[in-house]
Amino acid sequence: MKLQPDRLDVQSILGYGPGWVGLGYKGVAEKIEHSVVIGSSGEKFDWHCPRFEQLTAEHFTRLTETQPELVIFGSGTRLRFPPPAFLRALMEKRIGIETMDTLAACRTYNILAGEGRRVIAALLIETESTSGETSD
Repeated sequence: MKLQPDRLDVQSILGYGPGWVGLGYKGVAEKIEHSVVIGSSGEKFDWHCPRFEQLTAEHFTRLTETQPELVIFGSGTRLRFPPPAFLRALMEKRIGIETMDTLAACRTYNILAGEGRRVIAALLIETESTSGETSD
């Protein structure tokens, strides 16, 4: 799915599909095929977690380092909520968190970043082989 950002001066998500997300920032487009954290101020780092079941509290604690006002957590191909204990570091720093599937997280991130909000998106990028789902 192709996504259109409102502002071109912030890191934006240009597209999303099974197993990938397309990013654009300062005229450079990039296709990412693994879990990633991106921010409206240009932050970008690998989020070393190929499956929802492998998430730990440390994954969310690392997000506090960017000091966002809000974290958008894309939980993969379907909506899944992390255990509240994983979110303790965010809550202690009074950083908001919203959980949604990764496609919805991409759209929401673009809207908030386009409004000038200090937001990061922690996107779990799953492929069919890593999502834990099988087709019958």
